[in-house]
Amino acid sequence: MAEIHRVFATPQPSPLVDPFGRKVTYLRVSVTDRCDFRCTYCMSEDMTFLPRKDLLTLEELERLCVAFIDKGVSSIRLTGGEPLMRQNIMHLVRELGARVKSGELEELTLTTNGSQLSRYAAELAANGIRRINVSIDTLDPKKFREITRRGDLAKVLEGVEAARLAGIRIKINAVALKNFNEEELPDIMRWAHALGMDMTVIETMPMGEIDEHRADRYLPLSMFRKRLEQQFSLTDIPFRTGGPARYARVSETGGKLGFITPMTHNFCESCNRVRLTCTGTLYMCLGQTDAVDLREVLRSTDDPAALSNAIDGAIRRKPKGHDFIIDRTQNRPAIARHMNVTGG
Repeated sequence: MAEIHRVFATPQPSPLVDPFGRKVTYLRVSVTDRCDFRCTYCMSEDMTFLPRKDLLTLEELERLCVAFIDKGVSSIRLTGGEPLMRQNIMHLVRELGARVKSGELEELTLTTNGSQLSRYAAELAANGIRRINVSIDTLDPKKFREITRRGDLAKVLEGVEAARLAGIRIKINAVALKNFNEEELPDIMRWAHALGMDMTVIETMPMGEIDEHRADRYLPLSMFRKRLEQQFSLTDIPFRTGGPARYARVSETGGKLGFITPMTHNFCESCNRVRLTCTGTLYMCLGQTDAVDLREVLRSTDDPAALSNAIDGAIRRKPKGHDFIIDRTQNRPAIARHMNVTGG
């Protein structure tokens, strides 16, 4: 009688689905809270950063990323602070880039202020990064120095050009700021579109103590779009990149313009993302304080099942949406942590 051999499939981790039926496929990883800029809407001028001993190693960050990939995450974005300031960051880029090349990960992307981009652009492209977001709120060198408190626009633009030459697709991110860049945003859009780059405008968010009243800078994008449509023809399109932006095609330039509107229209109903900090804290929502400490699990056991279960437990706590509000009667942020902690 022939011997029967049974082949048992290795159990696969369950996909990540939150209590509201939204599938989590997008992980944003803040590899450092440090940044070489101090953008006025993001940070106080005198910031205190985490001691380096509190950060996960790059190997630990990779292990967490792989755990999410195994559970169905298809897109990972590296953020900060400024991610390219993290020492030996290319080690993590190479390891995750290998997952892109093998087909395990669909996309690896990066959000950067551009200050280090000329140094790393070619290597980023060689290791699987096909598109990046670069934050530029003004093309006026003097105003750029003012809003970043220390940034050099020429260096950032040099990095943008290096990334373009390396074949990386670039999207320009600009925070819409009343009485600062609202009149300049159409010109930034023209510049970006002329170079084949998309652009996204973003409403300022009430996160972290800063040195000015947020209501003085808050520009509702509904108002901005109405003004823009006096000069341009905008047609909404279904284009998506995995993030919260909703896009329109600008007839006059041929480019795409995205709108991220956490205040006027939060799009929480379609949220597919969670955020991991450089200390191993997982935030299920940018605009809520609930979080799960994955570092403790990571360092207490090598059992993949324990980490997988901890991630499952976190996703079961993902809220329906955030509660952002900007109130002129008080200047306290809705969320105490600064944006550089969770990642942009």
